[in-house]
Amino acid sequence: MGAQKKRAAAAAAAARVSEDPDDLARQPLQAILLADSFTTKFRPITLERPKVLLPLVNVPMINYTLAWLEAAGVAEVFVFCCAHSKQVIDYLENSEWFSQPNFTVKTIESHNIISAGDALRLIYEQNVIHGDFVLISGDTVSNMSLTQALQEHKERKKKDNNAVMTMIIKKSKPSPITRQSRLGTDELFMAIDPNTKQLLYYEDKADHSKGTICLDKMLLAENPSISLHNDKQDCYIDICSPEVLSLFTDNFDYQHLRRHFVKGLLLDDIMGYKIFTHEIHSSYAARIDNYRSYDIVSKDIIQRWTYPYVPDVKFCGNRATKLERRGMYRALEIEQSRSAQVGSFTVIGYGTKIGSNSKISDSVIGEGCTIGSNVLIEGSYIWDNVIIEDGCELRHVIVCDGVIMKAGAVLKPGVVLSFKVVIGERFVVPAYSKVSLLQQPTVHDSDEELEYADNSSGTVEFSCTADQSNGEMTSESSEAHKPKLGTGGVGYIWSICEGGQEEEWRHSVAPIPEDKLTELSEAMDDDQELVTQDRTALSTSGELISDSNASEGDDNEDSKDDSVYFEKEVEATFLRAVEENVKVDHVILEVNSLRLSYNMTSADCAGAVFYSMMKLAIKTPHSSAIGLLTLYPSPFSMVASNAYPIYLSGELQQNTANIITTWQKLLKSYLLEIDEEIEIILKFEEMCLESAKEFSPLFARILHILYDKDILQEDAILRWADEKEGADESDKVFVRQSEKFIQWLREASEEED
Repeated sequence: MGAQKKRAAAAAAAARVSEDPDDLARQPLQAILLADSFTTKFRPITLERPKVLLPLVNVPMINYTLAWLEAAGVAEVFVFCCAHSKQVIDYLENSEWFSQPNFTVKTIESHNIISAGDALRLIYEQNVIHGDFVLISGDTVSNMSLTQALQEHKERKKKDNNAVMTMIIKKSKPSPITRQSRLGTDELFMAIDPNTKQLLYYEDKADHSKGTICLDKMLLAENPSISLHNDKQDCYIDICSPEVLSLFTDNFDYQHLRRHFVKGLLLDDIMGYKIFTHEIHSSYAARIDNYRSYDIVSKDIIQRWTYPYVPDVKFCGNRATKLERRGMYRALEIEQSRSAQVGSFTVIGYGTKIGSNSKISDSVIGEGCTIGSNVLIEGSYIWDNVIIEDGCELRHVIVCDGVIMKAGAVLKPGVVLSFKVVIGERFVVPAYSKVSLLQQPTVHDSDEELEYADNSSGTVEFSCTADQSNGEMTSESSEAHKPKLGTGGVGYIWSICEGGQEEEWRHSVAPIPEDKLTELSEAMDDDQELVTQDRTALSTSGELISDSNASEGDDNEDSKDDSVYFEKEVEATFLRAVEENVKVDHVILEVNSLRLSYNMTSADCAGAVFYSMMKLAIKTPHSSAIGLLTLYPSPFSMVASNAYPIYLSGELQQNTANIITTWQKLLKSYLLEIDEEIEIILKFEEMCLESAKEFSPLFARILHILYDKDILQEDAILRWADEKEGADESDKVFVRQSEKFIQWLREASEEED
């Protein structure tokens, strides 16, 4: 009976749309944008403002999603609003989105919906979707083109009516230590047919204690080839056929899009509906699921991975912002003391004032903020109209609109201050604390339940503390919730529920502490690793193949994206260390933390650090002046008349020498073997040919500097030269340039022998 009902519902859905595939193809592309995440991960902030209106690099999240949908060719968007629906609707009605030509935005409002499944059932009842549509949430940032994915979806649909969804994915290796992605989401396992790209298995809640995952025998029997991946990121962008809505209507147990709907379709062997994947490579797509992904996506925007949706490009009414050197963005009407320092990868919003001797780095400052003297802000997100008095310290925190921090107050890493909180003078807010004017609910709900404040207008009175989704709040007279924010402080520190401490540091805007990473690393047991059975191995690419056919060819491809992100993160860390005079030992700790997070080797670290040092040398102002200077004494430079002459061609080489001298300890800490040293030379070659051609004529001279400072050993240089023997002439450019130096090394080595 159940199967008959499903078939009837599917037939009805097809009839409501069109029986002609060509008619379906001609339909203007529509989208459903869910303006409610149906989670509580951003509390206490989302008790007062909907998540899609939270600022992401000073622009409401929903604007990134709408701007992408418009650029991707979507003609009509239905924005489903539930929690704080009035705020969302008021914002859209007063924005430019309601007046865009060839791009229509309509809102659908409901106060009784508690899940994405309920939302899609309601949309189905309204009969507004007439063809294929894009399903997305309003906390997603992307710059991908939909053309190819949409074409693939339509072609599959013509051949197979059961192909109802195409899921957008991309490569993203999880950390082997934390078992989570760079976005702070759980490690995801997917089984995909490598030929058809059909999704066969989806598991984001694997039991890592067992060290294995279980696949149904029939899955293996029915599919001659399966690729099993743990290196894919679900972008939460889906291209759907109209039947998807009818499936939600027919299955009221479908609440969560992935946990229920996707897994339900994969297990349903009656109707035979299929989900396919489309993998993007050079484009960007990410959903902001927690505070860590908020931090990561913000950094990606600042570092321009999301172009054209970046601070200095006008879109959806954002204010004009100027891009300056080292990734600094400044809006207009900023007042900054001459002694204040604004570091790299920082955004300063319109009308903000910065006092004397204050230091700001790797942070986003909103509009109309007032920052006093001797304030330190690092890796933080300060929203609009915040007042930070003299001597405050903020590291890796989120501070919402209207917050006041009295003089000398300190926010430890991971702190979240909700709207209009006041922190008392010299008060220290403990790490990972959440502080709000609203008291903490006494009933803890699950993360599928609705975030819905009692007052959806956005101005929650301090005395109004009810939350409809949670029931009662604690009494204002409760001793446990009396304000504890120092003299003059206003607000409540929410307690962390039992077992919730780990979730806090896993999903925080603060980097995972080094001691936690070490603890996790030491706790890893050998039995958690996948073992080979019946002479079958799981390759790094995820394809189930025999040992004899195992190939490492895909591994480099898989790690390419992570390597680029890792290099950018190391460069940002290094630049901040230079500007703030951070001790080398502390920089090593930070790079080690990144190394563990990205699963990189010592050679990767050495290459990234060397790249950062050389890029800094280029960015440091230098002229074309040429001088003949004497380098520091060395065994090489003291050789007699036939010694290799050392010429410093202007300030670029001198800058390089100075930077290498200053940071040699950092670089040496990752040069454990000769192979790592050779990696440095190869990295330098690559830079001279591609990203830093200014160094090309200086290759041999800088190679000498690296040798002279004991960064590169004689054996490494000679092995590099020997390995080039059989190479093409085009690959020997820098060996030829270094011939005299290499010859001198060989002769010196022979004399020693």
